[in-house]
Amino acid sequence: MKLSSGLTGQEAAIPEFYRDVFAASEGEAEGDALFALTQALMDTTPPEDLFCVTAGEVGDLKGCIFFSRLFYEDDPRDVVLMSPVAVRTDCQGQGIGRKLIAYGLDLMRQTGLDVVVTYGDPAYYSKAGFQPMTVEFASPPHALSMPHGWQGQSLTKSDLTPLAGSSRCVSAFDVPEMW
Repeated sequence: MKLSSGLTGQEAAIPEFYRDVFAASEGEAEGDALFALTQALMDTTPPEDLFCVTAGEVGDLKGCIFFSRLFYEDDPRDVVLMSPVAVRTDCQGQGIGRKLIAYGLDLMRQTGLDVVVTYGDPAYYSKAGFQPMTVEFASPPHALSMPHGWQGQSLTKSDLTPLAGSSRCVSAFDVPEMW
């Protein structure tokens, strides 16, 4: 399985891929929401603020993950939000998500970023080294409906320490209902 960074000619397929994956697991409304989110990420996020990692070949997408900048007004560290992670339904349980995350985290380290945060299932993301965070430790861009899902990790040799100040996400994620 080929892991790649960048959109690699798959821009048109990615939103529909997310719709299919999330509709199968979470229902049509969630599939439509992820279609809109991924399309907005690609259409509205400046290239320097968006990273994409894919698994599979053009025409045979097996997985995809996005990393987008998360800005903390009083913190000098470079932070990214990892989300969403999608693995094609018939490929789940094969370690593709784990490989995508590991590849993406390595890419973020190589890019010189300092911290990655995510908002999701702690049982899943803890396997990739994510640690629970309180909203006091790292302020999310909007109020969280499931605060236990707010997690992060350092991409440097330093331990993860609190992120200072309020945060601002890219415009595609600047939707309170998403949080």
